[in-house]
Amino acid sequence: MGNIEKLLELMARLRNPDGGCPWDAEQTFSTIAPYTIEEAYEVADAIERDDMPALRDELGDLLFQVVFHARMAEEAGLFDFDQVAGGIHDKMLRRHPHVFGSDEERAAGAVAGSWERIKAGERAAARTAGGSVPAEARAQVVSGVDGDGERIGRGDDSALAGIARSLPALKRAQKLGKRAASVGFDWQDRNGVRDKIEEELDELEAATEDRDPAAVEEELGDLLFSIVNLARHLGIDPEHALRRANGKFERRFREMERSVAGELSELDPDALESAWQAAKTRAG
Repeated sequence: MGNIEKLLELMARLRNPDGGCPWDAEQTFSTIAPYTIEEAYEVADAIERDDMPALRDELGDLLFQVVFHARMAEEAGLFDFDQVAGGIHDKMLRRHPHVFGSDEERAAGAVAGSWERIKAGERAAARTAGGSVPAEARAQVVSGVDGDGERIGRGDDSALAGIARSLPALKRAQKLGKRAASVGFDWQDRNGVRDKIEEELDELEAATEDRDPAAVEEELGDLLFSIVNLARHLGIDPEHALRRANGKFERRFREMERSVAGELSELDPDALESAWQAAKTRAG
């Protein structure tokens, strides 16, 4: 028995109401989803820290989440792990015609934008969900998601259809902007986005002066959305950029704490600024 088979058997035993684990047996897709998201972030954290032993462990934890969801789906008569693996295998075949396609497709090589065009075709087929729709597309409708974690909206032919509301806000904003841009709704260049950011800053300042908390929150959200679009125009992943900024701030702040005698709260603003500048120099 291979390791995958042993893992699947272990999951079945954990979920068995007769002699299994009571906690595992009572879980649902909804209760497990937060753990799935958390494990994905822990994979990203291990990569960020360049910790390969931790990455191996975190990938195992993430794989266990896939096995957990697949087992619950199998119990409900929806699909099983083998169909999950087969579905992603077939999807990657479809989305790489320059590798697995016809002689002509392989000779043409990778074509810019083909990945998104193929995805759009899959979403359209999933919405149709009948007739000549491939079996794998019908399976996606059953599961309710496509291969990039985006929900498939039945009967929704919007260019924005299927972008999951449960995505982290930065990632969802990035996907919304990219999808809108795919049908021509976008700034011509990053200068247009910069102008929009300045406009949103002015509107945020006006809302702040009016002391309207709801308006301040709305305008701050508009500003953040515009910044995400600037990142898209610059070819930068905003989530990755913010994670790096978080790490830099934490590194410098901890260095400041280490180097200052006494409590930071006891320092006046000028002393704090001096300590911060010195920490930046030392910590990078």
